[in-house]
Amino acid sequence: MATVTVKNIPDDTYERLKGVAKANLRSVNSEIIVCIENAMKSRRIDPEEVLDAARRLRRLTDSHPIDKKDFNRAKTEGRP
Repeated sequence: MATVTVKNIPDDTYERLKGVAKANLRSVNSEIIVCIENAMKSRRIDPEEVLDAARRLRRLTDSHPIDKKDFNRAKTEGRP
């Protein structure tokens, strides 16, 4: 198995990486490997696929209309 050394990681990036690793119950090294693997799997987003998904969601909510008053109330609920 290959070994890679990563140099000059900004302190704030390293701290975030440590936090994510801890939350995922992984070592920092394992978290870096997961990040690299995920980056290698990423693909270009097809705008038509995104639009099709949005249209499907919109059709699912057609029978649940919300007016401007209800929308604004929902936005502000729970805000200090």
